[in-house]
Amino acid sequence: MEEPLTMTTRDLDRLKVIHQVLQHKLTWPQAAAQLARSVRQIGRLCARVRTEGHKGILHRLRGRRSNHQLAPGRLARALALVRRHYPDFGPTFATEKLRERHRLVLSPWTLRQGMIRAGLWRPRHRKAPHRAWRPRRACIGELVQLDGSDHAWFEARGPRCVLLSYVDDATSRGLYGEFVAVEDTWTLLRTTEAYLQRYGRPVAFYVDKDSIYRVNRQATIEEQLQDTAPLTQFTRAMTELGITVIPAHSPQAKGRVERSFDTHQDRLVKELRLAKISDRETATRFLRARYLPVHNRHYAIEPANPTDAHRPLLPTHDLDAILSIQTIRTVDHDFTVRLQNRFFQLEPEQPVRLRPGDTILIEQRLDGTVHLRAKGRYLACRTIPKASTRRPPPKPRLGWHGPRGLSRPPQTHPWREPWSSTMRRRQSAEGRFAQVSSAAPFPQTPIQTTTTTEP
Repeated sequence: MEEPLTMTTRDLDRLKVIHQVLQHKLTWPQAAAQLARSVRQIGRLCARVRTEGHKGILHRLRGRRSNHQLAPGRLARALALVRRHYPDFGPTFATEKLRERHRLVLSPWTLRQGMIRAGLWRPRHRKAPHRAWRPRRACIGELVQLDGSDHAWFEARGPRCVLLSYVDDATSRGLYGEFVAVEDTWTLLRTTEAYLQRYGRPVAFYVDKDSIYRVNRQATIEEQLQDTAPLTQFTRAMTELGITVIPAHSPQAKGRVERSFDTHQDRLVKELRLAKISDRETATRFLRARYLPVHNRHYAIEPANPTDAHRPLLPTHDLDAILSIQTIRTVDHDFTVRLQNRFFQLEPEQPVRLRPGDTILIEQRLDGTVHLRAKGRYLACRTIPKASTRRPPPKPRLGWHGPRGLSRPPQTHPWREPWSSTMRRRQSAEGRFAQVSSAAPFPQTPIQTTTTTEP
């Protein structure tokens, strides 16, 4: 007894065309055009149907084991290694580690299905929000996205820190990165100096609306009249270097660097764990030497234009002076300048003429030194100790009997009593006086007087 055949609608349509060819109603080229097959394949199908019947139209692998099926036990071995060494790894990252460290080659999709069935991976169903598409910049260095990510990069092995990342918009390539303690103005100026010395000046930096990059306050009346917006120290320094600072209106706008942080918080954390790194300096060296090159090979793309848009640093660009905290102060009458409770005494001999009341610019540089500048020239000064702010003791007040010290009334003094208690005491005293006045008068004795006459 022949076993029943399971045929799809597509198989039935192909069988009908082959029967028409066998009945000489269609030619081989006509059947090949209808079935989108070659003429020789039509001949092979006709031969199979003629000898095997309707079964000849089916594919030869129908009901057989796939030629690409995994060897028995390979997926189970892979899942055992993932459960033992990489329990929190994703399927793609776990596939790479199995190939690198255990010489076990699997496809990410196969491992993903096995991890889902074994309960090692939970599929994610994300609904993509609607976003307006922005094309990439054409050249490297035309737009560099800058941001920091505060994360437990060393897990429980080390302190929490921030990863500063410079990502190119045209290629999604990580150009520079560093682990720092905190994302502040000093740190950004220092890391940007290292970036500029390595690559040059980009056309623009794409940042968020943090107070480091943008003054989040309303402009004053003077600034509105002069049409000058207040600048932060970082934006002022980049403006002097000819670099535009563009604030993004949403995290999705600078998605290159934001998505890179999603990848780093998964892969880089585990790479640091495998390398047994728990401090910022060693992690920074590992990031630049080993992690970023591999990451860029996987995720970076070729730019639309191979031209590098980075511009070189000019001899007129004094990075020590530009990448500094600059503050304006006024010269006092004793030719001293004060900054953060530090006093600087200006020397008598100066390259420019100074008067009390003139404004000077104080530069606090990254190396810790302080420089004073006025009218484009640096001034000669020295640091002096802090001036005494203690007031002299008050002079004693002189009274009728000479100097008298300051006396402090006791707590029971009438002056220290509240006004209501004083009024009640006064009213009670007045009541007792009225009672004495209304009582019977005391008996009075007449006063006897004697009169003497002179002889």
